[in-house]
Amino acid sequence: MNTKQIMVGSVPVGGGAPIAVQSMTNTDTRDTAATLAQIERLAAAGCHIVRCTVPDMEAAEAMQTICAQSPIPVVADIHFDYRLALASAEAGVGAIRINPGNIGAEERVKAVAEACRERHIPIRIGVNSGSIEKEILKKYGSPTPEAMVESALYHVSLLNKYDFDDICISLKSSSVPTTMRAYQLMHEKTHYPLHLGVTEAGTEYMGTIKSAAGIGGLLALGIGDTIRVSLTADPVHEITAAYAILKAVGLNDTGVNIVSCPTCGRTKINLIEIANEVEQRVAGLDAKLKVAVMGCAVNGPGEAREADIGIAGGDGEGLIFRRGEILRKVPQEQLVDELMKEIHAMIKESR
Repeated sequence: MNTKQIMVGSVPVGGGAPIAVQSMTNTDTRDTAATLAQIERLAAAGCHIVRCTVPDMEAAEAMQTICAQSPIPVVADIHFDYRLALASAEAGVGAIRINPGNIGAEERVKAVAEACRERHIPIRIGVNSGSIEKEILKKYGSPTPEAMVESALYHVSLLNKYDFDDICISLKSSSVPTTMRAYQLMHEKTHYPLHLGVTEAGTEYMGTIKSAAGIGGLLALGIGDTIRVSLTADPVHEITAAYAILKAVGLNDTGVNIVSCPTCGRTKINLIEIANEVEQRVAGLDAKLKVAVMGCAVNGPGEAREADIGIAGGDGEGLIFRRGEILRKVPQEQLVDELMKEIHAMIKESR
């Protein structure tokens, strides 16, 4: 079932559009030069949408310059102060992240809804396990998936009351099972596009694993329209992880896809070193290829038949396969260089 499609600037979200990859700057938004420099790096890495925090009016005013010069749509992250949402809308943001129930009297909600509707700016309602209203939390006893969903639908109702329906929803917890169940419930209850993420996921290592489990698991179930991998790391690494997750669940077939075996006692070449070198050397290649890096002839030829090009190790040497056909045997020290020659030849042939 396709969700409702919204437009974040020029980027479609939902309605069957490709999964949009997001990140968030960690610079001081008031420092427009530093913020724009980071956005440029994120865009170069493949980020589609970027979010910037807007904690005060000075930051809201800086958004005018940031939005005007950013190569990708900018989302304003707002908490509590509706005036910052109004100023961000005037600044030209692609979307606003705000919870209507947290900004006070209903005339404030109405003002934000009208400002966004007039400018065709969608609103993302972002519920975290730590932001659930006290009454809802008391009802469920803890930040359960059901509590998160009820909180999000409460915020939706406030916007709907003022005829606003360009909404995206996120339901993030630091618990992968809680996150997944909340999104599954919301997917059953509403047609709004869903922004997937595991909040406070952790360092680059653990955060990537938790995000792969949560975001990847939901995407594999057909749930989700846009994603953000939250890492305690350089935001550019979030983009790398996001694309790896999309590739793993079959939603991104661009670039070179490497399959490699885990090695075993049959392996007679330094496959770990070879696989890492191949991964580094194919990074960034503009080619849709499947490359197999296998440790021995037991699984090697079979995997190579499924791959466009591949290698299988021997004792200090290896075989190069091309679509299942053995091309030649080469010494281990030449194996990666010879593989790369074949990869570049295949890229050339395809053009």
